[in-house]
Amino acid sequence: MKKQLVALLLAATVTAGFTGLPAGQAYAATPTAIIVSGVNLRVQPDVNSRSYGLLKTGEKVTILSQANSYWYQVRDSQGRTGYVSTNSKYIKTSGSTNGGNNSGVTDSSSVRARIISAGKKYLGTPYEFGSDRSNTRTFDCSDFVRQAFKDGAGITLPSDSRGQGAYVKSIGRTTTNWRNLQPGDLMFFMAYKGTSASAYPSNTSGQTIAHVGIYLGNGQILHTYSKDSGGVRIDNIAGKHWESRFIFGGSAIK
Repeated sequence: MKKQLVALLLAATVTAGFTGLPAGQAYAATPTAIIVSGVNLRVQPDVNSRSYGLLKTGEKVTILSQANSYWYQVRDSQGRTGYVSTNSKYIKTSGSTNGGNNSGVTDSSSVRARIISAGKKYLGTPYEFGSDRSNTRTFDCSDFVRQAFKDGAGITLPSDSRGQGAYVKSIGRTTTNWRNLQPGDLMFFMAYKGTSASAYPSNTSGQTIAHVGIYLGNGQILHTYSKDSGGVRIDNIAGKHWESRFIFGGSAIK
């Protein structure tokens, strides 16, 4: 009888030990993964979170859970538990699939062209701040970008511009020079402070994202930003306040 009681207590303890895992997919078989390109081991599933250090190429880690579409919770060879990007550019998994809304979508010129084409179909759609994500009658900036990617590539991005910026950073292909962008990349901007370039800081690092749009190539952006502007539209970037407000941009396609 005592042996049975001890066994039951041990089983309860083991079960309780798993309740501390973050919300998301939990792995019963604790699959291993290999780091294919140096990546930060973060304290929290956030690109702005403190890093324990860089996991080196070839290092093996154990996947404990998938916190969300963009982050795995892992344990490294030193026994540290933290978070790494689910992007296959950084980690190759075994016994699990690479999570994310971009599963099966390859970053190619044809995918980018479909996203741009899908976005252009909404030219002139009225602007509404905090627009309803369940319909396409009106858009704010992030809602429009999200819809273009959903229609053109079947990719569901985060619903707000800051979340979209964090997602692009988690993929890792970003630039602070808009002239280095490819058509279909996302562009992130700080808040409007006027038309003069001197109104904006020369060092954009740490600036808060207030706007997002899709780069079309040839110095143009497809986006929406106010009722007075006429809704979804195309604007030139060079020499405009868009150039001064630009923080960073990059691909949202894995």
